Amino acid sequence: MTKTYTHFINGEHFTGSSNRFGDVYNPTLGKVSAQVPFANQDDVDKALAAAEAAFPAWAATSVLQRSRIMARYTQLLYEHQPELAELVSSEHGKVFEDAMGSVLRGIEVAEFASGIPQLQKGEFSDGVSGGIDLYSMRKPLGVCVGITPFNFPAMIPLWMACMAIACGNTVVIKPSEKDPGCPLRLAELFVEAGGPKGVFNVINGDKEAVDVLLTDERVKAVSFVGSTPIAKEVYKTATAHGKRCQAMGGAKNHMLILPDADLEDVANALMGAAYGSAGERCMAISVGVCVGDEVADKLVELLKPRVKALKIGPSHERGLEMGPLVTREHREKVMNYIQMGVEEGADLVVDGRNFTLPGYENGFFLGGSLFDNVKPHMRSYQEEIFGPVLQLVRVKTFEEGLALATEHPYGNGTSIFTRNGAAARTYADKVEVGMVGINVPIPVPLAFYSFGGWKQSAFGDHNQYGQEAVRFYTKVKTVTARWSEKTLATDFSIPTLK
Repeated sequence: MTKTYTHFINGEHFTGSSNRFGDVYNPTLGKVSAQVPFANQDDVDKALAAAEAAFPAWAATSVLQRSRIMARYTQLLYEHQPELAELVSSEHGKVFEDAMGSVLRGIEVAEFASGIPQLQKGEFSDGVSGGIDLYSMRKPLGVCVGITPFNFPAMIPLWMACMAIACGNTVVIKPSEKDPGCPLRLAELFVEAGGPKGVFNVINGDKEAVDVLLTDERVKAVSFVGSTPIAKEVYKTATAHGKRCQAMGGAKNHMLILPDADLEDVANALMGAAYGSAGERCMAISVGVCVGDEVADKLVELLKPRVKALKIGPSHERGLEMGPLVTREHREKVMNYIQMGVEEGADLVVDGRNFTLPGYENGFFLGGSLFDNVKPHMRSYQEEIFGPVLQLVRVKTFEEGLALATEHPYGNGTSIFTRNGAAARTYADKVEVGMVGINVPIPVPLAFYSFGGWKQSAFGDHNQYGQEAVRFYTKVKTVTARWSEKTLATDFSIPTLK
């Protein structure tokens, strides 16, 4: 029997009044597993009203109490990690082990947010002048919105909600309508951890809901992760309505492979980085840049049999390397990019389009594909494919490889594999990309740093999580205080400290 999801508003489940619903699929089976309500303006208003009403008391809650609630929430998340991973697998299609890892990376941000008494400290300068002290404090903004993508239905909502809430804000999360089950469970667990009702709300929907969230005056900040065209529009609309906005877009991540690299290590790294999560990661390595034909020839020889032998199967089974893609439409989009690469003249070494899984013929499965001799002018190279497709580009020099990643419109992540410390240091210093790995294929920073790209991969002044998130979710108030027994003389000039 197909289940029906709800919204989660003010600590309670709410069906909504729109009478519009979307289908949630099990990608392994290719069948509808649930219905999700699409909010109208009245439904969104209800969520924003709950968040606005809860804000004053939550903002006034001591930083120690917020920390304790976040610590209890973290513990509950660890206890429910397998359950959350099952939800991710069943609605997104990640294999279970990958889903467990993605949930863990979200829990790490909740754990980091538990340290908010240290993170949200201001500054104090004693005796800057006679009897005058100067200090600053970081205050919460109010109602904050998180609009999250389909590919990480646990991790990214936790990135946004945990940091915003720990800083004293209330949140409304609008998850992807493709896999809403996990964000709803996250909100339930927050209340179970002792979080006040109305602090963590989830509203489901499509563009109608998003348009309200981006323009309503009660919303003070918007965090978004998705494709670059939508990220641009979100940033433009939110900022035009006076809101803070961080909007993370697409990616085309390069791995530069120098002749001195251990190619067995490179092949192992590329298999996980390119084909893990069926390539549906904004930090997936989708381009291998080989310095010299010898490197490229050897790498193709190593990769070809491994790509053909990928362990692909139902997302609920254990010990697999890749599950299905999230939807039938997305699978078709990836297949069209593969055909585009063929027509553009790239060499399709492994074609994953004909993959079928016996017993799961209706599932949204696709095999791994490998291209060689991809050229920078090709549209399939310039655009994000977001699927299990690895493209190899051949260059003659380190400098040419550095220029490729630097000149590409996207600038999310990149890596270099080499034994040459000087080359690695130069690459990390000079490449115009936000996150760099040195002999690390997927350089996603840990929770106490921050996540964010450059160029067309990110819009806004602050990154996700880490200390950057504290800056994004708070505003600074600076106080100049005078405590003196002397009478203050009249002075019509601008105050100066002596």
